[in-house]
Amino acid sequence: MAIATQGGIFMNDAVRRMLQPYKTNSDADVERALKEILQEITLVGLWRGKFFEHAAFYGGSALRILYGLDRFSEDLDFTLLDNQRPFNWNLFESNVIEELSSYGFDVQFMEKKKQSETAVQSAFLKTNTRNAFLQIEAKGLLSNRIHPDALIRIKVEVDSYPTLGFDVEPIYLQEPLPVSIRVVKESSLFAGKIHAALYRAWKNRVKGRDWYDLVWFLRRDILLNSHYLEECMRTHGDLSKDEKLTENMVKKLLISRLEEIDLDVAKQDVYPFLRDPAQVDSWSVDFFRHWINRLKFEQRLSKLKKNLESISD
Repeated sequence: MAIATQGGIFMNDAVRRMLQPYKTNSDADVERALKEILQEITLVGLWRGKFFEHAAFYGGSALRILYGLDRFSEDLDFTLLDNQRPFNWNLFESNVIEELSSYGFDVQFMEKKKQSETAVQSAFLKTNTRNAFLQIEAKGLLSNRIHPDALIRIKVEVDSYPTLGFDVEPIYLQEPLPVSIRVVKESSLFAGKIHAALYRAWKNRVKGRDWYDLVWFLRRDILLNSHYLEECMRTHGDLSKDEKLTENMVKKLLISRLEEIDLDVAKQDVYPFLRDPAQVDSWSVDFFRHWINRLKFEQRLSKLKKNLESISD
């Protein structure tokens, strides 16, 4: 059900609910809220198009939307479940556009034309910033600084030739509809995050978001899918074919990498994605060493044996 505003614009009840947890004291607050709302509605559109029969949600937005990560993430990232099939975002364009339109948002969903062949297939979701503000009844916040042609852009990417070894699970989206989204499990997301923290080169500087997320996993005692981390490292030439990781090896690699990076630069990277930037004021080598020392591997063989024993009983 939609409710009419004084200006004649309609806001869907689900969008109203989704907006409630956000502070909307400034244009920047509203734009961040809008991006997150658009991301979640996009997931429903992809679900309607049966996208999750072929792919799983992963990355920072998956952590925020389905696992409760307390920072903003700009993009929607996915991975195919195997690396044996072609992929084309155009197959899901109409599902995404129609879903967002049903909530009052006029959007474009366009696949990015690539200059060279890569495994990552990208598309962009675009909508007019002022019109989107009006759709959520934020007319009073519209400032003269927002150009009439300004756009909200959300990048949507899928890895069409992924490194395999990750685990997935279904999780129900809370808003705007309780639909089941296939997502990479936390233990595998943790492995991918460690690989990124160790080896990702991002515009010649450290990506502080990787280190923020790393501590977030460790604070919650998430176990690490070491099998998937090994596969990621082997694929990128960071680990030999016969070499096996141990907990101590991973800890030493992280601490060694940590001692190389500029933590002030890392803080600057993550500040715009935090509701309270003071969360990273305590960052230091000793701070990270404390949390890294808590890292533990997921006991995959023991878990499999236990499952087999329960079946035989």
